[in-house]
Amino acid sequence: MRKSKYTEAQIVGMLREHEQGRKVADICREHGVSPPTFYQWKSKYGGMQASDLKQLRDLKEENTRLKLKLADTIMDRDILKEILGKKS
Repeated sequence: MRKSKYTEAQIVGMLREHEQGRKVADICREHGVSPPTFYQWKSKYGGMQASDLKQLRDLKEENTRLKLKLADTIMDRDILKEILGKKS
């Protein structure tokens, strides 16, 4: 997936401009973004503040770490099952 040239904070700023009454077409033209992209961002980041973005990023990192730990644990368990199965 291609990385956006806009940071999450910039995206929230654009959405905040729209909430303050600016038209979507004007915002998109000014920032060089297509309206469908703007509405995708709105569905993903709508109603968020900068502090919410930091929490979201932290939760995503923690989730990734936990998934890796779970995968390691499952792998260890499968190896142990295999070893015990061969001894029987």
